[in-house]
Amino acid sequence: MFGIQSRRDLTMELQSQIPILRPSIHARRANIVVKFQDLYGFTVEGNVDDVNVLNEVREKVRNQGRVWWALEASKGANWYLQPEILLIGDGIALKTSLKISTLTNAITLKRLIRKGIPPILRPKVWFSLSGAAKKKSTVPESYYSDLTKAVDGKVTPATRQIDHDLPRTFPGHPWLDTPEGHAALRRVLVGYSFRDSDVGYCQGLNYVAALLLLVMKTEEDAFWMLAVLLENVLVRDCYTTNLSGCHVEQRVFKDLLSQKCPRIATHLDDMGFDVSLVATEWFLCLFSKSFPSETTLRVWDVLFYEGAKVLFHAALAIFKMKENELLMTHQVGDVINILQKTSHQLFDPDELLTVAFEKIGSMTTNTISKQRKKQEPAVMAELDQRLRRLNSLKETGKNT
Repeated sequence: MFGIQSRRDLTMELQSQIPILRPSIHARRANIVVKFQDLYGFTVEGNVDDVNVLNEVREKVRNQGRVWWALEASKGANWYLQPEILLIGDGIALKTSLKISTLTNAITLKRLIRKGIPPILRPKVWFSLSGAAKKKSTVPESYYSDLTKAVDGKVTPATRQIDHDLPRTFPGHPWLDTPEGHAALRRVLVGYSFRDSDVGYCQGLNYVAALLLLVMKTEEDAFWMLAVLLENVLVRDCYTTNLSGCHVEQRVFKDLLSQKCPRIATHLDDMGFDVSLVATEWFLCLFSKSFPSETTLRVWDVLFYEGAKVLFHAALAIFKMKENELLMTHQVGDVINILQKTSHQLFDPDELLTVAFEKIGSMTTNTISKQRKKQEPAVMAELDQRLRRLNSLKETGKNT
């Protein structure tokens, strides 16, 4: 049972049910489309080449798991949870007093996370490294239980929208698209809407919370992962009513695209293509609607340790990977089709992340923060102007 059953048991059970598909040459030539479930229960549809890629990815996951277990054996259980290592991951300046062993562990951890956290360890590693465990420790143990009981039966605009979105969240999933799955997702989303009334509920959070439910061991842990994500990891105001934070991110992304992929940016500008047509969903749903599940979670592995800059790395990488094709386009629709097809078929996370970190180049959290501050005044002025026009239209409507 997703979200309730022991994640270790669930992972092993699903792995045992997933066959290694070995297509024949004739099947490859026929380009047969195959469907099967991935590790998290999502139906994957692709050709035989995609199946081969997924088999290779599974083998990489197994090998990466062996690396993590070997380090646990040599360095001790939970070696990556040392306070000094967590501070380095948060981007805090290194002190000369830090032991060489601590710095070495921090570098090792960063490399390990970029190569992927094994599914069995994801719940524990995410919960600790993201700050969710620390956030949960600041409130009474019964906080989540008390919250869900207190808001049960209450109706707000947020709860009505949540109820509307539940059946549209990953329809067809064997657990999420069931009464039990809907109930668990509703409790997490409604609970958070009352915890932070400024955010309430925003479309996009349903997909994020749903994927957190599949990964974490418990519904309560998924709630705290959502809380730390919105309150500490992502930029503030991304999911508030006017989406001001999201608008800022889109402007920052457009500037970064011009810096990192100038030929593509110029070509798209000449076409009149607005990158927010595709990137808004990427940033609001954190790629959960766009990438295959394991690729999404590999991006989230880095997100929960290095911060929101990885979203820019991943988004830029999609454009970079298809640079030649994009430069040949003449219609906005063709650009959208290329980007959507590319993101949906990114079955190999390493393909994306290699481009994201090695070809896009370095981007520090401090640099992106400066870009955000630069864009904020223009965004707020634009939103204020939009609100004035809306109020003016309302007044005109009343007087007619």
